[in-house]
Amino acid sequence: MTALTRKKQKANAVFEGGGIKGIGIAGALSVASEYYDWMYTAGTSAGAIVASLVAAGYTAEEIRDLIFSIDYRRFEDNDMICKLPIFGPAWNLKVNLGLYKGDYIENWVREALRAKGVERFGDLVVVNRPGNFPGRYRLRVIASDITAGKMLVLPQDIAHYGIDPDKLEIAAAVRMSISIPFFFEPVVVTHKGDDGKEVDSYIVDGGLLSNFPVWLFDWDTGLKDMPTIGFKLIGANEERHNDINGPISMLKALFGTMLEGHDNRFVEEKNFQRTIAIPTFGIRTTDFDISEECIRSLYDSGAAAARDFFKDWNYRSYLLKYSD
Repeated sequence: MTALTRKKQKANAVFEGGGIKGIGIAGALSVASEYYDWMYTAGTSAGAIVASLVAAGYTAEEIRDLIFSIDYRRFEDNDMICKLPIFGPAWNLKVNLGLYKGDYIENWVREALRAKGVERFGDLVVVNRPGNFPGRYRLRVIASDITAGKMLVLPQDIAHYGIDPDKLEIAAAVRMSISIPFFFEPVVVTHKGDDGKEVDSYIVDGGLLSNFPVWLFDWDTGLKDMPTIGFKLIGANEERHNDINGPISMLKALFGTMLEGHDNRFVEEKNFQRTIAIPTFGIRTTDFDISEECIRSLYDSGAAAARDFFKDWNYRSYLLKYSD
């Protein structure tokens, strides 16, 4: 039976964060979508972008076309004053707490979703049940509230800030999730605290607390409902070297190391067994000046990793080994 005639099953997909390396996820998705149609999707940072596109109805081929049409250099957006050497970045860090605004990515996601008639999480309701029901929304986005020191699973957790989850704009949630600290400006949500006074909560990259939430859909019926396939970015084995020549480069290296390293150390065996591991050839999270050759290499790496995964993947065998 060929990929064209194979009867596809339903599955959930969870996409790891990784900045520009998320191109590899799109490559893996092109192969995985030959085997499965996606019911629920979730992701962190760049993974949240891919998850939102899939949830909105984009095919793997359409996502591939988007990936190859983006000018990634425009992700590093800022005001004119911030383009001034030395002074500009320092000013933006002091005033806005980030080197770049992040508006370009947010607007790009917004327009891409609108092209599919999707804007808010209420457009992605799967089950018409209360907002706290885990399966209500097709999409889940991970972010970090550094004011409260807690992980956010959006849209449900936005209710804690007095916002109706149905009305939360998906592009705004993705913008929260991609806000690499000190690289992109944080998202500030103003809401009433427990004492009734207004509080500013600073929301940043979900990768601070959970860059690979492959466990997210293991609720209610556990693993027996449908498989969850993880898409994880694996760094090169060689040692990395960050050139530190000032406070800006130090901050980039600091948070790049943190976001790329904390989930690579350990992933439970049962989760890794349902995960497509995508080599990324030492490309960094914030390498937005990536060449066309590297874009193609990352995409092809994801596709090759997915083909290897599905050579051995058997969901029934997985259940027998790991279900409680």
